[in-house]
Amino acid sequence: MTVQTMDRADEHHYWQGAFIGDEEAGRRLAALPAAVEEALASPLETETVLAACDALAAALLDERHPVRERLARHLPEGEDPAVLGELGTYLSRTELTRKLRRELGGTAPGRLNRPDARETVYEAWAPVGLVAHIAPGNAATVAPLSIVEGLLAGNVNILKTSSGDTLLTQHLLAELVALDTTGALADRVIVLRFSSSRKEWLELMCAPADAVAVWGGESAVEGVAAHVPPGCRLVEWGHRISFAYLTRDAWDESATLEALAADVCQYEQQACSSPQVVYLDTEDEQDVFAFAERFADVLAARPAAVPDPDGPDLAAQAELTTTELVARLEEHLGLTRVFAAADGSWRVMADTRSALTASPLHRSVWVKPLPRKKLIGALRPMRRYLQTAGIAASPTDTAELSRAVFAAGVTRVTPVGAMLGGYSGEPHDGVYALQRYSRRVAVQADARFATTACLDDLARPVVLPPPSGPLTGKEEVQELNRHVTRADAELYFRSGGSTGDPALSLFSYDDYDTQMHAAARGLLAAGYDPMGDRTANLFYCGGMYGSFISFFSILERLGGVQLPLAAGPDHRATAQALIAHKADTLFGMPSYLWQLLHEEADALREYGGIRKVFYGGEHFTDAQRRTLRDTFGIEVVRSITYGSTDLGPLGYQCTESTGGVHHLHADLHTMEILDLAADRPVAPGETGRLVFTTHARRGQHLGRYVIGDLGRAVDGRCPCGSHAPRFELRGRTGDVMRVATYFLNHRRFTAIAQERAAYSGELQTVLTRQDTRERLTVRVERSGAVDTEPLREAFLADYPELASAVTERLLDLAVEAVDGASLDRSPTSGKLRSVVDLRG
Repeated sequence: MTVQTMDRADEHHYWQGAFIGDEEAGRRLAALPAAVEEALASPLETETVLAACDALAAALLDERHPVRERLARHLPEGEDPAVLGELGTYLSRTELTRKLRRELGGTAPGRLNRPDARETVYEAWAPVGLVAHIAPGNAATVAPLSIVEGLLAGNVNILKTSSGDTLLTQHLLAELVALDTTGALADRVIVLRFSSSRKEWLELMCAPADAVAVWGGESAVEGVAAHVPPGCRLVEWGHRISFAYLTRDAWDESATLEALAADVCQYEQQACSSPQVVYLDTEDEQDVFAFAERFADVLAARPAAVPDPDGPDLAAQAELTTTELVARLEEHLGLTRVFAAADGSWRVMADTRSALTASPLHRSVWVKPLPRKKLIGALRPMRRYLQTAGIAASPTDTAELSRAVFAAGVTRVTPVGAMLGGYSGEPHDGVYALQRYSRRVAVQADARFATTACLDDLARPVVLPPPSGPLTGKEEVQELNRHVTRADAELYFRSGGSTGDPALSLFSYDDYDTQMHAAARGLLAAGYDPMGDRTANLFYCGGMYGSFISFFSILERLGGVQLPLAAGPDHRATAQALIAHKADTLFGMPSYLWQLLHEEADALREYGGIRKVFYGGEHFTDAQRRTLRDTFGIEVVRSITYGSTDLGPLGYQCTESTGGVHHLHADLHTMEILDLAADRPVAPGETGRLVFTTHARRGQHLGRYVIGDLGRAVDGRCPCGSHAPRFELRGRTGDVMRVATYFLNHRRFTAIAQERAAYSGELQTVLTRQDTRERLTVRVERSGAVDTEPLREAFLADYPELASAVTERLLDLAVEAVDGASLDRSPTSGKLRSVVDLRG
């Protein structure tokens, strides 16, 4: 999308993607309920909001970006352009995903997932519907950020800015909508600029609202509350009072006074978290007077405030003068003592009475005594207005005093010197904003839904922003890893190295958690039963290889019974553990499970308790599946997940999936299937290169990653009912060998051996060079009971390209029967290397 600019000066309203004038805004306001209903008919994916916000953040953080330059023209007079960079930091994916996790528990809070996999109960955070935001007139960034919070919760949002405000909010949100490649945000953003005296518009805004968020003091809240209909949620972000509390050992430290002065001077006490009162843990009034004098010296040494062209208005100036005059008069009663700058730029007013008194601001501070034993009684009468307590005390005292001020009504405790700071996802005035703009909804289902992990998949497909940019491969990702920040590189994995040198993959713990929850949902869809299955985790462990650790995490999230045995060389000990602990479900690599089952066949067949096998990293052939069913009585043989070390889980099998068919984890990734020789989509149903773009990663952008696998799309909706796209794996690009001017595919050898010789064991192709020709050796397991010469003849009969290469004396073909243990495998993961190229 492109940003629509205003054609006329009176078009200062932004309505669902267009700038409009007063007359049109009035007409549309009258039809607001219908517009809201139409917008809510299509759910808003959280990823859509995150992607657009992150794109806007990148523009705002670049001082030369055209978007930032356009928005700078709409800043209020005297506003530092650096505020746009601060907005950019807030709107980044890193900050917003952290906020989503803190406030709504995850990065896709609107999806109906099972919070407890052992129950068919689905919960989600749903939007309240329409949120009306009444923005303050003195904070340029509050209005757009309030809208972003409403969008993160999935709501339609209508916002009122003051008639005296610039059009920064309108244009910033227009830029956000233009950066949304899905077009979904436009219908959910409406910004109007009008005076609060225009009551009819305010009433039309609030009448269909499900929540009204109002910023301002008591009078502003009361003025809006009169228009809030019954049952509508009123979210008040009103003025608050904050204070500092100092124990004796802290107030004697000069560093404490410097930190306190910094809190007072930052923003000239205009923030709700600015200290207006300094409480000392004492009953001695002399302590109060002495501290006030010392603190006055510190304030006097502070740099003067940056001149405000508007300055305090007449009412504020009158309050400053009156407050100081009254305090000076009370000095004659021994109640107060005033220390003030000659030019009136700051004042410290010591008061022997403990009652909380609001400051007139502009570097005006009360200092009062308040022993901790009287703290709750003195502060609780003002509990509705309390916000931050900056505490300077020992760790033990800080813990004790935090509990006391919370009991009094405070919602936030910080160190002195950090009262105006914060962290991403921090509660505001004691609540999470996103929860105030959301509802917790639940669906109770029956046993028919046992393998349905996400109820939304039965209702609609996930729509994520389309992939863009150049194709990337392993080398580019390895280069990206060198630039990942410390905060996003918390977990290190190495790939199994079955198709090349092991590669490093980095994850933040948040991203890892998101992926493990996704893989857990996929395992439910595949038929895993957390309540009934007893699982042996037999993946390889160690060497920074991630399979064992990942499936440990997945089972933990599912609440399944787990025997964390790991793959080991002592198959007898493993089999004995399976029998002793009554394992009925095996997780592991096909090659390892195949060896284990065959070497311990007698004991495991006699046990007869293995019912399910979930495998990953490789594939079982159809013949191998039949062997597992017929020989060992295993009822379920299914892929545990399809994924990669870099991207995490990519696909999953459902109970209706067979062979290499998987569903895409469509809430995490988008998938393309590109031609083998050109970077264009294949025709429907054709095999091509699988290319994935992952959206749910905070620390890395892995876009259009050519993973090295081949596959084809499977058309139509799956019989399981899920709308998640399906694809069939068709091998790896490394399985395609260029030999003697021909392209040969390892999978063809496997299929011929299975179909012509009923061979169900492992198979490996080895390429070597001798003299003037190449040699292809097919290795099969000796235990597979297959004759090598008839198998060689079957390859030549059923594979024309192979036969041509041999006939033309460009290639020698051999078939060898070897022990399964001698096949070449990855030392890290234990995976069978399907193609071993030793040609040099």
